[in-house]
Amino acid sequence: MKKIDLDILTTAFAGIETIADPAQVAKLSQDYHTFSPVLAPKLEGKVGDIVVRPANEQEVLKVAAICAKYRVPVTVRGAGTGNYGQCVPLHGGVIVDMTRMHEIVWLKPGVARLEAGVKLAALDKQARGIGWEMRMAPSTYRTATIGGFIAGGSGGIGSIQYGLLSDRGNLLALRVVTLEDEPRIVELRGDDVRKVNHAWGINGIITQLEIPLGPAYPWAEVIITFEDFITAAKFGQALGNADGMIKKLIAIFASPIPQYFHALQEYIPEGVHPAFLMVAESSLESLPGLVQQYGGQITYQKPAQEAGKGTHLAEFTWNHATLHARTVDTSITYLQSMFPADSSLQLVEHMYHYFGDEVMMHLEFLRVNGKVTPGALQLVRYTTEERLNEIIRYHEEQGVQIANPHTYIIEDSGRKVIDSEQLKFKEMVDPYGLMNPGKSKVLQFKITS
Repeated sequence: MKKIDLDILTTAFAGIETIADPAQVAKLSQDYHTFSPVLAPKLEGKVGDIVVRPANEQEVLKVAAICAKYRVPVTVRGAGTGNYGQCVPLHGGVIVDMTRMHEIVWLKPGVARLEAGVKLAALDKQARGIGWEMRMAPSTYRTATIGGFIAGGSGGIGSIQYGLLSDRGNLLALRVVTLEDEPRIVELRGDDVRKVNHAWGINGIITQLEIPLGPAYPWAEVIITFEDFITAAKFGQALGNADGMIKKLIAIFASPIPQYFHALQEYIPEGVHPAFLMVAESSLESLPGLVQQYGGQITYQKPAQEAGKGTHLAEFTWNHATLHARTVDTSITYLQSMFPADSSLQLVEHMYHYFGDEVMMHLEFLRVNGKVTPGALQLVRYTTEERLNEIIRYHEEQGVQIANPHTYIIEDSGRKVIDSEQLKFKEMVDPYGLMNPGKSKVLQFKITS
């Protein structure tokens, strides 16, 4: 972008908080794509030109009108906790930081209406005050925003009970501001929310959302260790299948992954394979019998009243496990996999033995199409991009779905194709192709950057 354009924009944005300091803009152009040794070099040096931080929907409308008028690319940002460069601008332009829009509009039993910049932990805290909580959250819940989670996430802690974000009923409504010459506010409800859900910010600027809540249980945290990984995995499947037991998290780690969890070393002897659980306290009485059935040992148990103190097990699960591993060894990267719903876990067992220590198994059980299913965030000892692609290809050939975290292209990350409804909606709300350009094979950036 030419300097004169930046001057014009700065003047046009008068009255809205802006950040033009290059170091700050560069910082706000990043996310956690550095988990990928493939993405890191591809996205190096990709930064915006200016950051705007709207405080309300009217300011978002003003930003949208200015960007449409000057045909400036727009990248929307929450807290930047995504992993595939979703909020990294490929063509410079304006970064719209939504974190000032953090009002919880209203809360009532089972439902919350909130602005896109609300942090998930803040929502959870308020919802618990009336006996409810978020249905699911990523391991980055302390810092992640609801808008970023809906636009760039897929599931997390709670998915064993409620499935994936994209499942019908997990998002009730949202409002977006369009990037037309005269921007509009569009509210989508019911199935129409799919036009924007997990669209990486290419389909309008999300300003408000309505989400369902779940009953807030007192959650106990438990570590159980097993001498054998497959036994640990089968325990996880059995607990997932135990419909009478209420759980929020079932994570299974193959040795040597636990060696990266320094704060938990005293509870995980070397060479064992642990399960990390969040279980409703009312279900704890039923747990020892199941543990005994699979030959496990309970080594750690934290009651719900101490949940806010000290170490949180959730922050060693999902992609926080990758974060802890990379803190020790930056050559480690990861996969995102969905194994078939098969209670015998034959394919999990095959992959565990086939790749051995090169692909360390980390399972997260979740509900997919009504069935308890092992998802995985395997840790990979990275050598070359060619070898990484071989590992991915072998998984896919054997029937494992891979949501590739080593690409910033929507279609290549697991979707394979962009939903036709999302494409139609995109044409309406972003006629100039200004929103997060370059993140799709089929969408062209319609202006010269």
